[in-house]
Amino acid sequence: MGHFAKVLSGKVVNVIVAEPEFFDTFVDNSPGEWIQTSYNTRGNLHYAPNSNTPDDGVALRGNFASVGYTYDRTHDVFYAESPFPSWVLNNNTWLWEAPIPYPTDDKAYKWNETDKKWDEVTI
Repeated sequence: MGHFAKVLSGKVVNVIVAEPEFFDTFVDNSPGEWIQTSYNTRGNLHYAPNSNTPDDGVALRGNFASVGYTYDRTHDVFYAESPFPSWVLNNNTWLWEAPIPYPTDDKAYKWNETDKKWDEVTI
């Protein structure tokens, strides 16, 4: 099975799963372009199926496409919308990064966009 994203004006508007040899029977004729995406690609790394461990597979187009993602034709990658205005797109992983790294003290945090910092979440 292959995954395909329909891109219209640089945005993903649909994602389908189809056997590549039968792909033409699944696509519609509405405006846009179908581009293959990989369910096993995220952060510009390829992961073994159902795993959080990168493998030696070839990453395809930065990240698995989802509706609302951007398709950057120049770099041939998919990436999500920025979660916050202050975050910066990493052009190696094609993931958004906070201006301050997430704390590594095993506590839970949420991003505070007003103060541009991580606030501890009390449960």
